[in-house]
Amino acid sequence: MPKLFEPLSLRDVKFRNRLVVSPMCQYSSTDGFANGWHLVHLGSRAVGRPGIVFTEATAVVPEGRISPQDLGIWKDEHIEMLARIVRFIESQGSVAGMQLAHAGFKASTRSPWLGGGPLEVTEGGWRPVYAPSAIAFTDGWIVPEALDRTGIRTVIEAFAAAATRALTAGFRIIELHAAHGYLLHEFLSPLVNKRTDEYGGSLENRTRIVRELVEAVRKVWPERLPLFMRISATDWVEGGWTPEEAVELAKMVHPLGVDLIDCSSGGVAPNARIPVAPGYQVPFARKLKAEAEVHTGAVGLINGAQQAAGILENGDADLVLMARQFLRDPYVPLHAAKELAVEMEWPLQYQRAK
Repeated sequence: MPKLFEPLSLRDVKFRNRLVVSPMCQYSSTDGFANGWHLVHLGSRAVGRPGIVFTEATAVVPEGRISPQDLGIWKDEHIEMLARIVRFIESQGSVAGMQLAHAGFKASTRSPWLGGGPLEVTEGGWRPVYAPSAIAFTDGWIVPEALDRTGIRTVIEAFAAAATRALTAGFRIIELHAAHGYLLHEFLSPLVNKRTDEYGGSLENRTRIVRELVEAVRKVWPERLPLFMRISATDWVEGGWTPEEAVELAKMVHPLGVDLIDCSSGGVAPNARIPVAPGYQVPFARKLKAEAEVHTGAVGLINGAQQAAGILENGDADLVLMARQFLRDPYVPLHAAKELAVEMEWPLQYQRAK
């Protein structure tokens, strides 16, 4: 049996295989509400039989959305439709996961098909956009307001409240988004965190908000359920966040209750020169798995069954997360199983096409 199709158990949750539908923004919500698009999009991927299906980055507060069309979980009214989606995902044998996020200084942007970039208040955007320091993402973007200690506490409480709602909706995994230049990553990176208080400067200080957030979430997220964290393992810029610091962060948060680190990279510096190539981020998953002794997930231009299987057989990671490939093909696991000569049960409704 290829390791790609071996089950994996974390805490009391068992995943039937190690292929994961990575969080993928859909820019299709109104006021944060999930709708028919999300049901069909996520449900279709569950029909393909992955181990886990994650929602897109889901905002814990309205001003933490990347765009006005982002999914949200900042109020109880969001739960009903999310719960319906969870029920369908779980009925197909996949585990439903939610990624919780705050976009920080990259909030209030246009949807990609509207050109991306900052969305002004007069165009339906919002202010303020919170960050560790009053530094804009790049020229022409909104200069954010630096969070004070009260603001930091409010953000932490918002993540914990969102985790409680996710639990009510039936999700069995949550992932904290600390990557891609969004708020938590902004605190980690010395490129944009210029604070002089206990949340800036040293590695101990820059990681403080993340550690406090994990502790707050774990108080409301049951011990029986896994907690993931997505990080950028490097900023790809000299003087920025490094893979060595990522290892130290993993060593800090694992004892606090983070079960798996989802290893991505970049996003905080628009001028970063990233050597994009198939599997270019896999070495970060391998490094953290070996040096921090934590479960890891590999992401980044992983498109084929043989490639995904090789990552796990080499011991580079414990899970493989795919995004674009699942957009191209909702049934990646079914097709991968056929390619790797693994017997996998198709949905009854589709078996005549097997």
